[in-house]
Amino acid sequence: MNKTPTTPSGAVSVLRPALVLFVLLSVVTGLLYPWLVTGVAQVAVPQQANGSLIERDGKVVGSALIGQAFTQPGHFWGRPSATSPTPYNAAASGGSNLGPTSPALTEAVQARIAALRTADPGNTATVPVDLVTASASGLDPHISLAAAQYQVPRVARARGLPADAVSALVAQHTEGVWLGFLGEPRVNVLALNLALDATPPTPAQGG
Repeated sequence: MNKTPTTPSGAVSVLRPALVLFVLLSVVTGLLYPWLVTGVAQVAVPQQANGSLIERDGKVVGSALIGQAFTQPGHFWGRPSATSPTPYNAAASGGSNLGPTSPALTEAVQARIAALRTADPGNTATVPVDLVTASASGLDPHISLAAAQYQVPRVARARGLPADAVSALVAQHTEGVWLGFLGEPRVNVLALNLALDATPPTPAQGG
């Protein structure tokens, strides 16, 4: 059987197309495409392209895409987060992986209900489920409209604001369903709390 002799020039002729293709694809997929996508995003949706960051007084206070742990009675509380070592840890996104029959989940939910009842003893309404269960990501920045309305009495009392004024803020920060039919109305907790922080308490009326 005749064999084609291997020569340096023959090896180069075989390797050259592979090397050229490697360099070409590296430039296109590693440089040009990312630059193009980044440039289009910065022009079309700059806020979202930069992480949907929220600023106050020139300082970044958070992102509209990641929840924060609010625990003061004068703030609306978000969904529980199962991330570790801290809640809403974007570097460790994930759920608790506890099933519906898990005793640990039952205990956690009962403890969360107790904390809500302790913070607002006079509120006998049913606790919305999203206030006592964590999301799959552990980063959910939203709560349901029902969860926000449940907290209105406590927040209004702690803030020295009329409940109607707090309810109006909730309504202003309620996001509708996507495309008119997908999902449920929701409230971004960080945006709502920032609006609360910018609202002065109502002076007491003299008798």
